[in-house]
Order: sequence, then structure tokens, then C-alpha cells
Amino acid sequence: MNGTGTGTVSESEQYWKFRGNEEVNKSSISIRGTLNLVRKNVNGDDPRPLILFGRADPSEFPCFPTSPSVIEALANAVLSSNFNSYPTSHGLPPARSALAEYLSNSLPYQLSPNDVFLTIGCTQAIEIIISVLARPGVNILLPRPAYPHYESRAAFGNLEVRHFNLMPEKSWEVDLDAVKALADNNTVAMVIINPNNPCGSVYTYQHLKEIAETARKLGIFLISDEVYAHMAFGTKPFVPMGEFGSIVPVLTLGSLSKRWIVPGWRLGWILTTDPNGILEKHGIVESIKNYLDITPDPPTFIQGALPQILAKTSAEFFSDFLDTMGENASILYEKINEIPCFTCPNKPEGAILAMVKLNLEQLEGISDDVDFCSKVAKEESVLILPGVAVGWKNWLRMSFGMERSSIEDGLARLKSFCERHTSPKRLPH
Repeated sequence: MNGTGTGTVSESEQYWKFRGNEEVNKSSISIRGTLNLVRKNVNGDDPRPLILFGRADPSEFPCFPTSPSVIEALANAVLSSNFNSYPTSHGLPPARSALAEYLSNSLPYQLSPNDVFLTIGCTQAIEIIISVLARPGVNILLPRPAYPHYESRAAFGNLEVRHFNLMPEKSWEVDLDAVKALADNNTVAMVIINPNNPCGSVYTYQHLKEIAETARKLGIFLISDEVYAHMAFGTKPFVPMGEFGSIVPVLTLGSLSKRWIVPGWRLGWILTTDPNGILEKHGIVESIKNYLDITPDPPTFIQGALPQILAKTSAEFFSDFLDTMGENASILYEKINEIPCFTCPNKPEGAILAMVKLNLEQLEGISDDVDFCSKVAKEESVLILPGVAVGWKNWLRMSFGMERSSIEDGLARLKSFCERHTSPKRLPH
């Protein structure tokens, strides 16, 4: 009782029964969260523009607009007033049909609209798949380095994760011996990302076939993250994992975000590339459908615009974008390797990202990749994602999806930073 005689207690004495979920706090590893922590170090008094090597979003730059036909498709869908209602939980039938037809062009068999499920970007697609698989005792195999949302969702769902390394000395291919050693009777699936985030690699037909054959022998299915599908500009063409759906069942994840340069539109999909119907027989498809019934849908008007987007986006739009990304990748690769404290082992051949090794022995006063990124943000207004965020400590993930002038400016600043912080032992005599 407090001194007022009302019988109430003060806030400091009140006992409340609720608490925040610590499991969410533990598993909330994200690129966005890591970049926000690094960004706090930026000197607000620096008159120079912030260089965003850490963000894989070309749409932030005026030089990378989406195709006018994409904008027109969206405007037509909104103005038609035909897409103001709730959609069906698996996606509008015309959108699913159009996407099935479009994606079939890259596969040796015809997809059905029933093979396609629309999601709120590829992020929700990941959440759905991980939730469908998260049952007691099972585990999945994740690459390292990798997009961290798989890890976060698995941790939140209490799904055991086992990591296999990608091999920089072999163009970031999957270490299949490690995969075989990690898998056991409780392993249910394996994730691959191609073209790769964060490595910028593109897998060959032969390597993808070896992955498929390995998964078949292990009795697991493949989750193929193809959010950067067809964004290949090197010597290797993009090959969808669904090409090997007759060998092993594949769930392919994709979205409009990267190829059409509209990440804020949040339209993605889950595709069952499984001509033998194995995923259906083992209840995976039913679980996806049931999960979609209790989760939000992508905006109806964007679904309504999808058939026109797929039909009318010109090949020239895609080729121009890829030409620019290829040129940017060359600039980043060549100039970053001229700076002694960095090593980029492979020239990126796809996506808009590269992994760069931080040579700490060349630097003084830098303890690790997070320390490096924090200090370079403060001193040079350059924002880079530390590799630890993607599971690869003392490396850096760098995007080249920006204006060429920004890449060159950012690399010049990084060179200045490294020269200032070069260890005296490394200075020429």
C-alpha cells in the first residue's frame, strides 16, 4: 500500500508477468541490423556523400530505374480497380499461370500454376519454408557464407542448422565432401544460393548436377534461392536448379526484387520444380498451402500487374543492366586487389555482390571485420557489411550495384584509410 491510502502500489513495486521473447532477440541476426550498428559510427559532419557498399539495392540510385513497362503494368492494375479485394491465399490464378509459363521457358518441362505460390518477397518465402520444416529433431544444411535470414528463421523455429563451407579457391563452389559428412538420418534439406549472395559466384551446370546427385543419395530435397536468377554476366550462364528436378525435388525461391530492380514491391514466389511429385507425396506442398492460409499475402495490385510485367519487360532492359553490373564488377575486382589490405579471390560473375578478404596483418589498430567497418564508416563515410554477418569472419561483403563514380570514390577512400592504418612493419624501408 502506498502513502495515499488507495491500496495501490508504486510502479517500482508492481510485479508484471510478461517479458519479451529472448529467443527472438537471440535469433534476430540480419544484414539490416548489422548495417544499422555500423552506420551509427558515421561522422555526421563529413560533407562527403555516404558510400553504400553495404547495401545491395541498385534502386536507391537514379541511374538504375526499373523498366517503364513495369511502371505501366502497375499503374494499369491500380487504375483498373480490379485488384482491390483480398487475393486467394496462394496467389491470383492469372499471376500464378503467367509465372509458371514464364519460368517454364528455362526448364526442360512445363510447370503448372499449381507449382507456384506467391509470397511477400523472397524473405517471406524463406520464412515459410523454414517454418514448414521446423519439427523436433530434424536439421537442414546451410552454406557459409550465406544470406543470414535462413539462420535467423531456423534459430527462431528451433530448427537445427549445420553449415557446409563454400570454397573461395574453387569459385565458391559447394564443398560436397563436407555436405556428405554433415548429413545424417535427421537431415531433411539443403540450401544453395545461385547466383550467390554474398559471393557473386555462378555455378556451372556440372556442379549443380553434382549437388543434385549428392542430395538424392542423401535422401534430402534442395531449397534453391534464385532471387538473382538470370543475373549472370561472366563466362558461366545461369542454370536454374529446377533443371535437375527429375533427379531430386527442388523448391525454388525467387522474386521480382533484383532482376526488375523493385525490391520495395515485395513480390516473391515459391516454385515446386518436382516433376516426380515427391514433395506432394511427402506432405511438403500441403504444409506450404496450409501455412499460406495463415500468413499475409502480397499486395493484390502487384499480383495483378505480374502477367503484364513478365510479358512486356524488354530483353534490352535486362541486358543493359547486366552490362553495367559486369563493368562495375570488373572495376571493384581490379581496384580492390590493388589495395594491400584486401584480397578479392574471385571476380564476381553474377548478382551484385563480392566477398573480399580483410588482410588484418597489414593493418594496425584494427581488431576484426566489425572494427574495420566501424572505423571506416567513421573516418571515410563508407558503409560496408562485415563478413561476420554472413558467417565469414574477417571478410567483407561489398555491393557493386551502384553508380560507377560512387564505386571509384569509395575505393579511393578505402585506399586512403588503409594507407593511414598500415602497420609500421609493413611500410617500405
